[in-house]
Amino acid sequence: MISFLSNPSDYLASPHLFGELTEKNQLTLIESCLDKGEEGLAELIRFLHDRSTHPPTLAMGKAYQALFNSSSSHARHFLEVHLPSGITPLVSAHGLDYSQLHHLLATRNFQDADRLTLGKLCELSGEQAVKRNWIYFSEVNHFSVIDLQTINSLWFFYSEGRFGFSVQRELWLGVGKDWEKLWKKIGWKNSNIWTRYPQEFTWDLTAPRGHLPLSNQLRGVQVMKALLTHSAWEV
Repeated sequence: MISFLSNPSDYLASPHLFGELTEKNQLTLIESCLDKGEEGLAELIRFLHDRSTHPPTLAMGKAYQALFNSSSSHARHFLEVHLPSGITPLVSAHGLDYSQLHHLLATRNFQDADRLTLGKLCELSGEQAVKRNWIYFSEVNHFSVIDLQTINSLWFFYSEGRFGFSVQRELWLGVGKDWEKLWKKIGWKNSNIWTRYPQEFTWDLTAPRGHLPLSNQLRGVQVMKALLTHSAWEV
């Protein structure tokens, strides 16, 4: 194996461990790379280098996070040169800046990312929503497909596919659009009692699938329904 430190230009062209593994096996292999120190980081650089022009995957998200959160100067340099905005484009039809949301999710700071997500949805709704710090369901229908997909992609690919509006939609459809079943499935309700914010929510990957991002259901289900039936998920 080529030394990660001694010859950084060579390891990008060298054979890597991932080959044509399934994504499930890639995720498992990434875990083992994290135990190998700098040699493991070198394998993750090879992996992302070969796939930097491909559509994002869960394995790419996990590998990116490992490099992003490492203290390696080589890893940082690689990301700055080849993936300066992460693995998913930070595009917006309204000129919104999603770089901070990217940073929070790449570092798995899910609680702050959840708060910022609400802020971004308010920005999409307009000045009045920003002032009140919540959105009307009627405003959701005017959200840009591009912006909702950007927000969702960040949540999805930096949570190993556990979080995001698209995941919540999948689960909602899976329980026949039964809201009560969905609340229990994603951990927003327990024995008919709403989970209390923020202390009773789980802010890491041990949370139930679809647990995040949050939406205030005390005002009813209209906002959540508007989000889950938005045309962004039909593209």
